[in-house]
Order: sequence, then C-alpha cells, then structure tokens
Amino acid sequence: MSAPIAVFFDTSVLIAACEAADPRHPSSRSLLAAATPVTAACGTHTLAEVHAVLSRLPGGKKVRPEIAGLLVEQIAARLTVVPLNAEEYLATLRETAHMGLSGGIVFDALLLACARKVGAERIYTWNVRHFRMVAPDLAERIVTP
Repeated sequence: MSAPIAVFFDTSVLIAACEAADPRHPSSRSLLAAATPVTAACGTHTLAEVHAVLSRLPGGKKVRPEIAGLLVEQIAARLTVVPLNAEEYLATLRETAHMGLSGGIVFDALLLACARKVGAERIYTWNVRHFRMVAPDLAERIVTP
C-alpha cells in the first residue's frame, strides 16, 4: 500500500481557488499552489463539479466551458485524482441511506470515500459541517483552508 496522501481537496476549495472574486480565494489558492500529485488529491467527481460550477457562476462571472475545461485539466495535473469503483460507490450510497442522508450531502459522502481511500491526513472543505456530519470519525481531519 502506498503512503497516505497529506491533503484532500473538496470541490468548494478548488472552486474558491479558481475564482479570484471569492473571499476564500487567497487561502484556497495558496493550498492548491503548494499541491503536488504526491501530496494532494481530489475525487474524480470533483472535476465535473468544478467544471459545472465555474461555467455557470452567477452574476455574469461564469467562464466559458473551454476555459473551465482548461482549469479542470490544470487541477488534475496538480493532484492525484481518486476514482471509486462500482462497489465503493454503492457501499457509500448504502451507508448514506443507512444514515438517513439524502440530497447533495451524498456527493460529500462520495468525496469522503475518496479521501478515505487514499488515507488523507487533512481534508479541506468550505462545507465542514456537512463533511463532519457524514464522517464524524474524520472530524479532526476536516478543516477549512
């Protein structure tokens, strides 16, 4: 088994890192700038979420889809992109159902499954409350940038 990944990025941090007008940009950007594929990761689904959000930002701030695609490629080059296989995906969905969770928090659970898969020592998100609700056993590792 390989060494654990030091840092796992939630979608919210990567979006803030890409959006200069976001007040959370400086701290998110500095974390991403320090990341390497050896030290940092994100979930495969995160790439689609980042693309979707950047290409539909409110207030006329959205970026063209091809620019969003380039930003996603740059993120993927800086991080280890962690996929879930079908069984891992289904196990996570079973667990969220068992916990009575529904809606968007299920996506948080899938990202946390990716973080667990690589043994992330620190999980960065701007959605700490939901992440800790899904994974109370990881609460001390789930922090904001």
